[in-house]
Amino acid sequence: MKKTLLATCASLALVTSAAWLPATANAQNVAIVNGKPVSKARVDALMAQVTRQMSQRGQPVPPDLEQRVRDQVVESEMFAQEAERRGLAATPEYKTQMELSRQNILIGLLVTDVQKKNPISDAEIQAEYDRYKAQAGGTEYRARHILVEKEEDAKALIAQLKGGAKFEDLAKANSKDPGSAENGGDLDFAAAGTYVPEFSQAMTALQKGAITETPVKTQFGYHIIKLEDTRPAQFPALAEVKEQIQQRLFAQKADAFRKDIRAKTKTDYKFAN
Repeated sequence: MKKTLLATCASLALVTSAAWLPATANAQNVAIVNGKPVSKARVDALMAQVTRQMSQRGQPVPPDLEQRVRDQVVESEMFAQEAERRGLAATPEYKTQMELSRQNILIGLLVTDVQKKNPISDAEIQAEYDRYKAQAGGTEYRARHILVEKEEDAKALIAQLKGGAKFEDLAKANSKDPGSAENGGDLDFAAAGTYVPEFSQAMTALQKGAITETPVKTQFGYHIIKLEDTRPAQFPALAEVKEQIQQRLFAQKADAFRKDIRAKTKTDYKFAN
């Protein structure tokens, strides 16, 4: 009975003290946990983070998300206070983790600041796109191949092809390349530079429809190659690759920024690269 009375008095005292708080202060907090305010800003920050992640994954935002986020923030405060009560905030492990967290947060904010102050212009994106497009110019080859381990096996298959066997059938039955065997050895269209030099040289020397007369040896084994077709090199529209180009350009600027920071910082540490 005594414990119940004390608990009731404590609850009334808490409610009474909360009623005296300014209206603006109450509006800025979502809860009071053991006398410590839990600010709405913490809920807003976590809410923004969760919704951003869900949007990136293409997931719909549930209608009760804000309430669930509030629950998590308040419960996290309870757990944190319990950890502090047990003295965990004074442990070396806590101090080490806090320092790592502090650095990660600051670095994240620094990256955001660098991005804001060094925006990638449309002109830069267009120039980079044109450069890649020029490099991709040339011819793409659509080839089939059969990959085997032994040269004599490759020669035997070439003899079967000369005797009228279908390339696709022999590829499905004999090729050790798991990526193309089921498709009759089809490698689809690709630039010659996509392949190892020995394969590329043999493929580009063929006429359309022709098959290599002798096995082509590479680091993977022995190939029999058939050239199906050629076409001018294809390149995606700017809109399709704009985001990737933007990310690549910022990565270049970020790397230059990193090198600049290293160069002007005094340290006795020697980086490996």
